[in-house]
Amino acid sequence: MTYGQPSMEQAGLALRDAGVDKILVLPLYPQFSRTTTGAVFQRLAKALAPCPHLPQLRFVNHYHDHPDYIAALAASVREHWEAQGDRGRLLMSYHGIPKRYVDNGDPYGRHCQRTSALLAEALDLAEGSWFQSYQSRFGREEWLKPYTDETLKQWGADKTECVDVISPAFAADCLETLEEIDAENREYFQEAGGGRYRYIPALNDRPEHIHLLSQLVAENTAGW
Repeated sequence: MTYGQPSMEQAGLALRDAGVDKILVLPLYPQFSRTTTGAVFQRLAKALAPCPHLPQLRFVNHYHDHPDYIAALAASVREHWEAQGDRGRLLMSYHGIPKRYVDNGDPYGRHCQRTSALLAEALDLAEGSWFQSYQSRFGREEWLKPYTDETLKQWGADKTECVDVISPAFAADCLETLEEIDAENREYFQEAGGGRYRYIPALNDRPEHIHLLSQLVAENTAGW
C-alpha cells in the first residue's frame, strides 16, 4: 500500500531479503496522474534512495486504453445489464483532480476521455446514452468538470428513470465508490426526482481483471 499496511517499504525489504534484483511496479491506477501514479513513483524513489544496491526497475505508468482493460470493463457492464434485465443511462464517473494540473500538462483528463470513448465503442452505445463526469472534489478551486454530483442532481430533476454508474478509475471498491458513489450520489439523484439508481461494482477480483493484470505483468517483464 502507498498509504497503508503492508507498506511499499515493507514489501521492498521482503523482496530484497528473498534475493530479488528486478522489480516491476504496477500501480493500480488505470489513468495516469501526477497525484496518483506519480505519487507512487515519488514514494518509491524516496524509499530506494538509501539502498546500497538498487534493483533493476520497470514501472507501468498507465493502462487506460489497454484492450484487456476495456474488455474487462465492458464485460462487467454487460453482466450488470443482463442481471437487471434492462439498460439505464450510463454514467462513467472518475476521481477528479484540480483543473490546474491538467492545464499544466497532466494527461489524466485525456486518459479518462479515451477510456470512456473506448468503453462506449465496445458496448456499441449510442450518443446520448452515456456521459462522463468527475467525483470527489473538495476545496474552493475548480476541478475537472462536469461534476458527478451536479450531473446526477440535474438528471434527477429531469426525471431520468434509470441510471447505471461505473467508476473506471478504481481497480477495487473502497469508501469512495461504496459511500460516495453508491450511497451519497444515489441520494442526490433520487431526492431530486430521479428513478432507479444502480452502481456497477469495480472490477475487483473478476476473472477478466485478473487476466488483465497478468497480461500487464507478462508484457512489462518481457526479456527478464
